[in-house]
Amino acid sequence: MLQISGSEQWHLMVSGSGVMKKEVVIDARHHMLGRLTSIVAKERLCGQHVVAVRCVEIALSAGLVRQKMKYLRFLCKRMNTKPSHGLIHFRAPSKICWRTTKRGVAALARLKVYEGVPPPYDKTKRVVVPNALKVLRLQKGHKYCLLTPVQGSRLEPL
Repeated sequence: MLQISGSEQWHLMVSGSGVMKKEVVIDARHHMLGRLTSIVAKERLCGQHVVAVRCVEIALSAGLVRQKMKYLRFLCKRMNTKPSHGLIHFRAPSKICWRTTKRGVAALARLKVYEGVPPPYDKTKRVVVPNALKVLRLQKGHKYCLLTPVQGSRLEPL
């Protein structure tokens, strides 16, 4: 269920029941990365077109040092026999979010991810996913960091 930041609620097509909009624009600011991408992936598998904007400010649950170390371990991964065919290490926040939501080629075509708010979507109503909001899902006092500082450090693998 996606919720408009006001009082109206849009129940999207979940397991065949509900109203399906032509395209849903999600404001990804201060949403938890894993929760947001799993909800978006389920909606796309049902046939919903999803646009995620402001992916620069997606939150990750752990401190900045831990997330940087995880990202460095990810950068070291490659294919042994032919490294050019191996993992593609995206560094842009929108591409990191896109890679996290992969579930099927047809469903991937129904997703658009942007770092800011581009002109066609700046005048449309943006929705919030309450099940993925940082203020509702992360406990008080737990560390978090935004996606930008994690990918922004030009750290190279060892």
